[in-house]
Amino acid sequence: MGLLDKFNDASRGVSEKAKNISEGNNLKRKILYEEERIVEIFTDIGKKYYKNPNDDPAQLKLLCDDIDQRRRRIKKMRYELNQIRGYKICPKCDAEVNDRFQFCGRCGARLPDIEDEDFLSLEANDYYTESSNNFFNADSNKNY
Repeated sequence: MGLLDKFNDASRGVSEKAKNISEGNNLKRKILYEEERIVEIFTDIGKKYYKNPNDDPAQLKLLCDDIDQRRRRIKKMRYELNQIRGYKICPKCDAEVNDRFQFCGRCGARLPDIEDEDFLSLEANDYYTESSNNFFNADSNKNY
């Protein structure tokens, strides 16, 4: 293998890393947009209910369905982002595990796979977005 071949291999590696960084940044922007939109929809639900609590609940249900669709998109995009980074997140203990493995090395739980039938099902804590985690936790334990 000549010097030129080594140089070509190195440049391919650099361009692949640059592509991964670009894809990762795009996914981060999309996730942030979806998270911000979820907070806006929650606000809309609160305003609609506050203005007319006896209104048709079907309108609020449509907004809730929109939130669930966005939560599923976020879940899929986070999986893709972690895949670019080369790891999966354990759903039980939040450990970062190499994406080659199917089970967590820390707790033994089965790691999620995008091909799983129930991958896009939502867990109770899925609505907590990174940017709005404090928003949802704020005053949740206070009695008024």
